Amino acid sequence: MALSEDSAVGDLRVGDLLSASTLPTLEARALLAHQLGVARERLVMRPEQRVAPADMHGFAQLVERRKRGEPLAYLLGEKEFYGRMFAVSPTVLIPRPETELLVETVLTLGLPDDAHVLDLGTGSGCIGITLALERAAWRIVATDTSQQAIGVARGNAEKWEAHNVTFRDGSWFSAVPDQRFDLIVSNPPYVAVGDPHLAALPFEPMSALVAEGNGLACVQMIIEGAPSHLVPGGFLALEHGHDQADAVRDLFATHGWCDVRTEADLAGIERVTLAHTRVV
Repeated sequence: MALSEDSAVGDLRVGDLLSASTLPTLEARALLAHQLGVARERLVMRPEQRVAPADMHGFAQLVERRKRGEPLAYLLGEKEFYGRMFAVSPTVLIPRPETELLVETVLTLGLPDDAHVLDLGTGSGCIGITLALERAAWRIVATDTSQQAIGVARGNAEKWEAHNVTFRDGSWFSAVPDQRFDLIVSNPPYVAVGDPHLAALPFEPMSALVAEGNGLACVQMIIEGAPSHLVPGGFLALEHGHDQADAVRDLFATHGWCDVRTEADLAGIERVTLAHTRVV
């Protein structure tokens, strides 16, 4: 084991390594625990334990990558979402806490017990897999244009034994040309080209972040195309940018959707807009 009371002379103790890193304590502890393959609590309980040279070197590399701005989630290879840990890689967006609002919103819609749900642009799979686990009788189809993203999502589905999720590769509705759903849900790219916030996100896939048309091109395409892939009265729920709610509501209204409404997150920011098709 990497942590050993009998390590060679010159090895550093856990507490010394954490202090020397100059990273915030929680981040340093997470990286050292990851390098050693132990629970973070073990480092808290046994700061006097020594670390072998190879692990000291590996930890130092992780620390330097973090100092260069690489997201902690990519270094650890995982991120928590809705109380579960999801594997992530630089091929997918890191799940955000605000996206949990999208999940919470659609879980309250009163859909059929055996609802058929489409998750467009699944990335890590955190949305579709979470819905599958929270509603075991729902049938989820998750799509993405990236084969690498689909691979990450499949791995997460296998880890959590989400057997009611299937994956399709393809661009938006082309992946499900002849299917209709009770619900379509998506966290599409919605950051405008040239948005200054992108400078803080150099490690995440730009194709999953950025859209033309002031960030609304993908949102508009989904709103326009979704009715032909929904049953009568079926819902579409979209996450969008903090300043896009008015524009997204206008797009829904322009294309004849019913009961358009927006949900705000705990900070009062409008994050999710949804509506349903007409009931025949």
